[in-house]
Amino acid sequence: MKIYGEGIATISQSGQMLDVYFPNIEFGEQKTDYKILQINSGTQEIIKFEWTKNDLDKPINKISDAYFKLHLISNKFVLPNTINLDGLFECLPNVVWTNKGPISINEMEGKLNESKCGNNDLFIRSLDKFPCLTDYIIPKKVRIADASRVRLGAYLSEGTTIMHEGFVNFNAGTLGKAMIEGRISAGVVIGDNSDLGGGSSTMGTLSGGNDTKISVGKNCLLGANSGIGISLGDNCIVEAGLYVTAGTKINVIDRDDNKEIILKARELSGKSNLLYMRDSLSGKVVAKINKSKSSLNKILHKND
Repeated sequence: MKIYGEGIATISQSGQMLDVYFPNIEFGEQKTDYKILQINSGTQEIIKFEWTKNDLDKPINKISDAYFKLHLISNKFVLPNTINLDGLFECLPNVVWTNKGPISINEMEGKLNESKCGNNDLFIRSLDKFPCLTDYIIPKKVRIADASRVRLGAYLSEGTTIMHEGFVNFNAGTLGKAMIEGRISAGVVIGDNSDLGGGSSTMGTLSGGNDTKISVGKNCLLGANSGIGISLGDNCIVEAGLYVTAGTKINVIDRDDNKEIILKARELSGKSNLLYMRDSLSGKVVAKINKSKSSLNKILHKND
């Protein structure tokens, strides 16, 4: 399979590459619709890639590789967790992201001084290795209330709505229409027709030595301020305020002999049709069969 990319790199005054925008990508039979029109030879550079599928499995060893792979995910040419992103953090520089584009941290104070003395409109949005998605790609039929909370490398399917408190990291996202008012951490994918309530959280793989990929199935609901450190199958609910980690002791009713058994939550990871809740009298975390169906408002998620 042929994989071709043509991009524009931003170069600092000292010659450091800060970012790469890839408007022109061919991925087998799929492609983007835009060509490079013109560049500033002093601050920009043309980058070209001709890859095979084997290159997707190689670690990242330069900035242009990192940006190309992030573009492949956000253009939905590849799914999260299907290409090698080893070396990503080591290659990406920490950059000052401004309304005038990326600026080197070492040059920012001078630019800021020029801005204040000249009374112009330069302002800083963030200091980060990752820019926001919408500076490079505008996903179709998606609503994002606060674009600064969605990083380049997010995978957003049609029908996704991300409210102001929603957050989507790189190499993560939605596999169908979804309501996101909580946090989708790196490596986490959310199934079709699922809802992450306000302040809810999914445990990612970037810190704490955790290398288990968390996923949420179809027709699931994470209540407000809830969280998961295990995967959910289809048609699951976690009640508001309950955080279920892999080691959480779960009280489960054995339907065969009507006895209560205690399991660690990791033993239920990926199981479908479960309702996780805390017993208001005993304080125990309970899992029982979920008899209700979660559904999203179709009108809210057409996003035309």
